[in-house]
Amino acid sequence: MPPIPRGPIRVAILDDYQGIAARHFESLKPTFEFTVFRETLLPYNHPATPESVRDELVQRLKPFTVISSMRERTPFPEPLLQKLPNLKLLLTTGTRNNGIDMVAAKKLGIPVTGAPGSGRTDKSSTTGKKRKGPDSTTQHCVALILGIARNLVQDDIVVKSGGWQTGLATGMSGKTFSSVGLGRLGVAVGKIMHLAFGMRILAWSSSLTQGTADQKAKEAGLPIEDENGEKTFKVVSKEELFKAADVLSVHYVLSDRSRGIVGSEDLKLLKPSALLINTSRGPVVDEQALLEVLNQGLIRGAAIDVFELEPLPLDSEWRTTKWGEEGRSSVLLSPHMAYVEEETMSNWYEEQVEILERWRDGKELLNVLA
Repeated sequence: MPPIPRGPIRVAILDDYQGIAARHFESLKPTFEFTVFRETLLPYNHPATPESVRDELVQRLKPFTVISSMRERTPFPEPLLQKLPNLKLLLTTGTRNNGIDMVAAKKLGIPVTGAPGSGRTDKSSTTGKKRKGPDSTTQHCVALILGIARNLVQDDIVVKSGGWQTGLATGMSGKTFSSVGLGRLGVAVGKIMHLAFGMRILAWSSSLTQGTADQKAKEAGLPIEDENGEKTFKVVSKEELFKAADVLSVHYVLSDRSRGIVGSEDLKLLKPSALLINTSRGPVVDEQALLEVLNQGLIRGAAIDVFELEPLPLDSEWRTTKWGEEGRSSVLLSPHMAYVEEETMSNWYEEQVEILERWRDGKELLNVLA
């Protein structure tokens, strides 16, 4: 472990959009000195980021010995890490972070720690106990599905502006839910849509087999097939997945291989009444191709929580287009909120506090990622 500097240790808390972080770190003063940044600068490694903003990011972060980051809101590629000579510890949240170059961090001698969200290890916490029921992202995904299908936001606007019924809702019962990916979240959302709405569940990924899907159904407490021999999680080709979908939901981990895995030709296979949901990562879907489909009104609508560039620029087409008008598809947007639950966020910060205490005291770090 690198030697701990003397005097107040400067800590940057990044991307604290809700302004909730500072109170968690109060107990660490005066050994640590905290600076909170509530606004996110453009990603250092994004091609659209001007050189001046890259320089601004470096100058913002350069003075700090410790950086507390929130998920992938501020990526740390190798070129950025190389420009931070004072950095001795990088804290993040969750149990993985594809925005941090872990190999480079290890090479540069910068420990990276995560935070699983279960709370401090040295205290019993009701919020830290494992809760029953679906997790935050699963809940948010189901909320987006129902929100776009039932026109909730549009109807709210209509009623508050003096109007009444102006559109028709779309029912889910007995329809087809297509899952791009069948990992933990794909299974969780698929299970809810199957049990609550009687939806037929189709799934595809580049390596998914029917045997694996059957095992996932069994582990989720579902029968492998129904009385007619229909698989609970039926694996189909990518083409069939898109053609049959009434709801297409993206549950794919972002990687170099999966970037743009939902492309223009795939989107063209969707039926006009289809809804597309993305709570995974923006770049998994070809964003420009999706915007073209929605602008042409080729599907009923989309509910999107994740974007190619976050936070969305003020002039983003997502923000400025009058969706649902002049033949365009309906669009429901949320600002990457799927994981942003009060209990989870509090637990993450408390876990970072515990890691800082251990780092200060020369103890073994927890949840080391690099």
